[in-house]
This record gives sequence, structure tokens and C-alpha cells, in this order.
Amino acid sequence: MPYDFDKMPDRRQSHSLKWDVQKNELPMWVADMDFAAAPQITDALLRRVNHGVFGYSIVPDEWYDAIISWWKRRHGFTIDKEWLQFCTGVVPAISCLVQRLTNIGDNVAVMTPVFDIFFHSIENFGRHVAECPLAYSDGIYSIDFDRLEKVLSNPLTTLLILCNPHNPTGNVWTAEQLKKIGTLCKKHGVVVLSDEIHCDITLPDVDYTPFASVSKECAENSITCISASKAFNIAGMQSAAVFVPNKSLREATVRGLNSMEVAEPNCFAVESTVAAFNHGEEWLNELRGYLAENRRAAAEFIKENIPTAHLIDAKATYLLWIDCSAFTNDSSELCAFIKASNGLILSHGEQYRGNGKTFVRMNTACSRARLTDGLNRLADGIKAYTASK
Repeated sequence: MPYDFDKMPDRRQSHSLKWDVQKNELPMWVADMDFAAAPQITDALLRRVNHGVFGYSIVPDEWYDAIISWWKRRHGFTIDKEWLQFCTGVVPAISCLVQRLTNIGDNVAVMTPVFDIFFHSIENFGRHVAECPLAYSDGIYSIDFDRLEKVLSNPLTTLLILCNPHNPTGNVWTAEQLKKIGTLCKKHGVVVLSDEIHCDITLPDVDYTPFASVSKECAENSITCISASKAFNIAGMQSAAVFVPNKSLREATVRGLNSMEVAEPNCFAVESTVAAFNHGEEWLNELRGYLAENRRAAAEFIKENIPTAHLIDAKATYLLWIDCSAFTNDSSELCAFIKASNGLILSHGEQYRGNGKTFVRMNTACSRARLTDGLNRLADGIKAYTASK
């Protein structure tokens, strides 16, 4: 059936983090789509609401089956049921596992620029961020493996948090790249914690590779965090999963998640995930096509109207990562200026570290009309900003 992604629900006055803004402001920052969830998910939740009792919940076999079936069908990878553990979110899982698998004072490696919450999950608990900046040349990001090995070889580096696909750059790491990461981590005794929350939002003709699928070595030395939340816009359901092939790592993971009380579902978490993975495939396929067209339209607009900016050619996520180094060395200042001048709210790249200081991140998961509004505000804001210098 066709789905109408041009229709935008009014999210103001809905206690939305993203839309808690002033009347003239347009939020295009946090990775939260403006589309209504797939109707199959809404139907499942309405059935649960109509039951009328909202007590403590368990994780039933249907939850395991839905995840296993999805990864086998969509990604060609078999997840064993015993590997899976429910958790209330990918970020809670990462924070919990940083505490469980490392010691105070340890280094946790990340390839920057990267999702900024990783830094909080590391630094809030007395660990140190060991940055390995991605190589950046001619507008393209790649992994600097020599630099990565130097970071991993430090005896105090005990964990690597991998972003696969990568946020904010949109890289979809290849099997060859992932295998090389896995080999280096095994060589230096570093466990891989792979955040794969964006895996289902690639361009329609692009496949993602689960880190654990690359080799037995990668599977046995990794913990993977997954969720339907990004692809199906159900982050508010507080539902995610962790899968761990290695028994020893799995036992540590399960103990850690339970001891931090992030392993029990609310009464809507299971229903939303099961509905998404069992019945939302057609909706997601159409969504990915719509998002790809949004990206194409944005790339064309930026090339024609903001020629001094460079849009990174991403293969995943609905986020634009825009190089503004031709006219600013401070994207925080730039974003503040644009917000004040016309109400467009973007993410400044400095928070993602690496070379992010001259980048902005823009969320395009919205209707074409809203995207056009945002792009026009972006162009006008940059024009006014450069004129003020």
C-alpha cells in the first residue's frame, strides 16, 4: 500500500524534545523523524491500550523471533536466540557496558567525528576518550588504520565503540574494513562495542554489514546494540536489544544490564518492536526511497544555492553532514547565528569532535515541503552570516 510521507503530524504541544521550540523555529537537529510511525505499529499499540491493563511485562518469544527473522531476511545474518538481551535503549546499553567492561582510568577508543553521546558514556564514568579521527580528504571520510592501531595498541585502551553505519558522516563500513578493525582489536586485546542503530536507514541500493557477521573472530570479540527505534521512529518506546555471541562477554553483558536495571520492558516496548520487524517492511522500503529523494534534492539545492558548502556523500542515515570550512572555523557560532536570524535549528559539528568544528548536521527526515523550508533558511542564514563577517 502507498504511504503518505508528505503528511506531517503537528508535533508541537506533544511533549516532543525536538519540537519544544518557539513558533517561528524549525528544528532540524536531533535524529528524530517527523513522520508518523507505520500504521501497523500504531494498530499493535492500540490493541495493547484497549486491553486496559498496563502492569509489569516480560519479553516473549515473539520478540526474539521478530529480531532473528528480520536480521536473517534483511541482512543475511543469523542471530541465535541465546545471544539476545532486551534493554531499554542503545545509549543506556552503551553506558552500562562501558562501566561493566572497563575500569576507571581506561581508554575507550572512538573514530571521530562521531555521535556525541559516546563521549558522555565514557567520560561520565571516569574513563578517557581515545580519539582516532577519521581521515578526511577531498570531501571523503575514511578510516586511518595506522592511527587506529596506534590508539588500540595503548595498554590502557580496552574498548572500541564502533558506529556502524557511522553517525554523522553516513559511512557504511564494508566487510573488508570491519574485518580489519576486528583483526586489530583482537591483536591488541580490545573488545568491540558496535552501535548499529542506523543499520536499516541506508540508501535503497546499499547494504549494511553487521560487524559480527564478518568473521568468527569479530563475532567472538564483540557486543552489538540494535533497535527498531531509528528506522521506525519509535525511540519513545524505550526498546532495544543487545546480541553477544561470546558466552563470557554475554554473561558480563546480561549481568551489567540487569544490575543497572535497564533490561526490563515497559508494556509497549515489545509490541512496537514486534510490529515493526514483522509487519513494517513495506513501510520502511517506501520510507527509504523517500529519504533518498530528500537527500538527492538537498544535494542539488546546496550545490546550486550554497556552492561554498560541501555536502558529504553519505550512504546511510537521514542526516546531512555539511562542510562549512570555506566560510567559518566555528560551526557553533554559525548555528547560533542562523537560529537567531531565521529560526532554523541545526546541530553544530564541534560536539562530534574530530574535524567537526567546521561542519553542521541537518536532519532531513521530514516532508519535502518542510525540507525545502529548511534548506531555504539554511541558504539565507549562511548568506547573512558571511555578509556579517
